[in-house]
Amino acid sequence: MSKYATTEITSAEIPSDNPVHQRLYFPYVEAAKIVHGNVLELGCGWGRGVETLIEKCDHFTGLDKNEPLINQLQATYPKHTFQTADLPYLTEFKDNTFDFIVTFQVIEHIQDDHKFLSEAARVLKPGGKILLTTVNRPYSLSRNPWHIREYDTAELRTLMQKYFSKVDTMGVGGNQKVWDYYEENKQSVRRIMRFDIFDLQHRLPAWMLRVPYEILNRFNRNKLMTETGGLAAEIRWDDHFLSNEPEKCIDFFFIGTK
Repeated sequence: MSKYATTEITSAEIPSDNPVHQRLYFPYVEAAKIVHGNVLELGCGWGRGVETLIEKCDHFTGLDKNEPLINQLQATYPKHTFQTADLPYLTEFKDNTFDFIVTFQVIEHIQDDHKFLSEAARVLKPGGKILLTTVNRPYSLSRNPWHIREYDTAELRTLMQKYFSKVDTMGVGGNQKVWDYYEENKQSVRRIMRFDIFDLQHRLPAWMLRVPYEILNRFNRNKLMTETGGLAAEIRWDDHFLSNEPEKCIDFFFIGTK
């Protein structure tokens, strides 16, 4: 099975995934400016930012539930550690182990988000930091059946403040190209959702929505690839920037300090 069998694992290779991939890669570039020492990534996936981060740290540990991806990463980076994990539990690690934790687009998939953050805080050294991204709910274009929940700015800040002494709230901003693509995507999704006259996306259980969501999401991305006049292929990670107005961004970029 392809590692990109679901659109929830955004590809760096499928052309229509490019705008999302670039937005998801940008936080790793920012993280590489900060991290050092012993670094843990919660939910490393196929390793979108591993190469970028390992250059900056003494040792990198990546955790993910996907065993084939973990095995592939371990073979590629034998000097570092990659393990399968049942997040949010980090029982294999002692208190005060890591200097930094990176977790990008993961917390929305975790049933017990409080445990997720409390465990992260436990394994961080005093003064250690967690770098966390997740989608800004007001900018979601439809229900994502792969997400347990999404947050607005105040909700995520309040949650993180329970476990970290300081929380810096930022967002992933973008230039005009990024927002032009977002608006095209928004209009395209609205046209598709006109057919959901019974609002089934909010009424049905998540498991029933995943197959149609995958089909329509891939259809929509491919459609935008041809309809945006090459815009989807042009967007790059450096079309994004950190914003001090997270409530106006598609994704949050929060930093919690233990």
